[in-house]
Amino acid sequence: MNTLEAITARRAIKHYDPTHQMTEAEIRQLLEAAMQAPTAFNIQHWRFVTVTDPELRKQIRTVAWDQAQVTDASLLIILCADKDAWKKDAARYWKGAPQPVQDILVPAIGGYYQDRAQVQRDECMRSTGLAGMTLMLAAKAMGYDSCPMDGFDFDAVAKLINLPDDHLISFMIAIGKGTQPAWPKPGQLSYEEVVISNTF
Repeated sequence: MNTLEAITARRAIKHYDPTHQMTEAEIRQLLEAAMQAPTAFNIQHWRFVTVTDPELRKQIRTVAWDQAQVTDASLLIILCADKDAWKKDAARYWKGAPQPVQDILVPAIGGYYQDRAQVQRDECMRSTGLAGMTLMLAAKAMGYDSCPMDGFDFDAVAKLINLPDDHLISFMIAIGKGTQPAWPKPGQLSYEEVVISNTF
């Protein structure tokens, strides 16, 4: 499946075969694809919590409006981000770049994020969004369905996964073998309404 086909075919699927298991190789392939998503300053601050423990899945389901895909999908990934990644040995993000590039970009990281809490949070959300879309498209290309989720108690899930204080949760994605097709798209906006040429 090429990229444009995967974009068109991907839908949020709610019903999954609870008996299907993904292989470790498939899970790794998915997550390595997500790790190719871009991040500002290449700080790669996304963190992917793969929830495989059935009991933990049940606990998460209880704080996620009892949505069946939490427990029934082959894989549940909680997309998190390290808000402080920018100040954790920033030189490692550019260690393979030419020295003149390192000399410019490494100091610029601190200058951009220091004392800018909203920027730090915004970058986390942008980065996890890009990684999440990459995950879902890769899953579709591999023959799997997915469902992005924000219908859950973020604080409760943070406690269940022992989320560090300097991290945040962006959203979750359920991935697996769908058992029912998606509904027809219920209300797609027109190209003319969505696409603005130059200015509003």
